Amino acid sequence: QVQLVESGGGSVQAGGSLRLSCAASGYTYSSSCMGWFRQAPGKEREGVAAIDIDGSTSYADSVKGRFTISKDNAKNTLYLQMNSLKPEDTAMYYCAADLGWSCRSLTNRRSWSGVNYWGQGTQVTVSS
Repeated sequence: QVQLVESGGGSVQAGGSLRLSCAASGYTYSSSCMGWFRQAPGKEREGVAAIDIDGSTSYADSVKGRFTISKDNAKNTLYLQMNSLKPEDTAMYYCAADLGWSCRSLTNRRSWSGVNYWGQGTQVTVSS
C-alpha cells in the first residue's frame, strides 16, 4: 500500500521561506516522476513542480525562480524549498507520485488527473 506523508507546512510572513517534505512508504521514488500540487479554497488543484526519473524538473510559471523541487532517493523523500513566499502561495500543498502524462504537462489545467498517488496535504499560509 502506497503512503505519502507531507510535513513542513505552516504560517509565514510574505518574503519568508518554508521547506516541505514528503516521505513515502510502499513506493520507490526513483521509479517514476514525482511532484507537488496545491489547491487554494475555491480553486482547482494546480501543478507546482515536478521532478522526473532523470532529475529534470519543471515548474509552474508562478513559482519559477522561487521554488525548488528535489528528492533523495536513498531516503525516499521528496522536497519543495519555497522562498520569497507571497500571500497568493497560500494553499494546501499535496505530494504526488507517479504523475504519468502530467509530468511533462504540469501547467495543463487538468494535470492533477494524471496523478496516481496523493498525500493527505499540508497547509501553507502566507500573510502580508
